[in-house]
Amino acid sequence: ALAWLAILVLAIGNGLLREAVLVPHLGQVAGTLASGLLLIAAVLAVAWLLLRWRPARSRGQAWRLGLGWLAATLVFETAFGLARGLPWRELLSAYTFADGNLWPLVLAAVVLAPRLCLWLQRHGRVPARRR
Repeated sequence: ALAWLAILVLAIGNGLLREAVLVPHLGQVAGTLASGLLLIAAVLAVAWLLLRWRPARSRGQAWRLGLGWLAATLVFETAFGLARGLPWRELLSAYTFADGNLWPLVLAAVVLAPRLCLWLQRHGRVPARRR
């Protein structure tokens, strides 16, 4: 749960960075693309740090972690959008690749990051923290 909260904080910071710096300097499409890539990197970094601190015991545990993060993200995004009064059409438009939007790939990273980090640990590319 704390790792997902870290991802949430990083995502909010990423959104602020996108609107204040990236889009004004790079334009809408390039700024949105850069923001999406930064957020994917942030998700991978959180997963890597979490799994170094508390390694997953199995592939199933890594998948459950990623699916839990995805569920929390989808619930949060939907509830936040509805609380702001956004119509469903606008909420669902975030799940397209229009105008450089990488949100669907961010969600894929959220699901896959724990499993990828576990694979890297088991294949000697990212050593787990020793206890």
